[in-house]
Amino acid sequence: MPRVSQDHLDARRRQILDGSRVCFARYGYEGATVRRLEEATGLSRGAIFHHFRDKESLFLALAEEDAARMADVVAAQGLVQVMRDLLSGAGEQPAEWLATRLEVSRRLRTDPEFRARWAERSQLLTQATKLRLQRKLEAGNLRDDVDVDVLTSYLELVLEGLVSHLAMGLPADDLGPVLDLVEESVRHQRVRASLEA
Repeated sequence: MPRVSQDHLDARRRQILDGSRVCFARYGYEGATVRRLEEATGLSRGAIFHHFRDKESLFLALAEEDAARMADVVAAQGLVQVMRDLLSGAGEQPAEWLATRLEVSRRLRTDPEFRARWAERSQLLTQATKLRLQRKLEAGNLRDDVDVDVLTSYLELVLEGLVSHLAMGLPADDLGPVLDLVEESVRHQRVRASLEA
């Protein structure tokens, strides 16, 4: 039997992740049955679960991928940019990302085993945010009267609030100025003064 190339395995894994993302977004975690996952990916359950141990591992892989993508944006442009991308619909698959994020939040509240597995993966975004804020602090562009850990928690809470706002289907067209205010609130006074001059 011929060996399957790594490129083929990677492409198959990508196919599974992309199809599953749409399936989880449409039906939620519980509603994404194996049959629906098969339909969404175009693959059999054997092919799907050859790459992922179970449905939860598949879902965690999607959530982890989203966290890594967000961490890249945070490292380059900050957590507020992640929020701006959500509002503008920019970035890859914003609707599916939102659905995955909401499902993660729900399962964190209701599933202790999932919470334990997710805890290992959830630090990526927090660490990226802290590192960026620390760099901004060292450059003199971040307010120095509030600890970086507190500012990190503040920005993460704003993100969660925005996700909830979007999940409720509330209007988001006018939230750009709100994010401007959030961004302004973490800047150093000197930077704020020079922007006003």
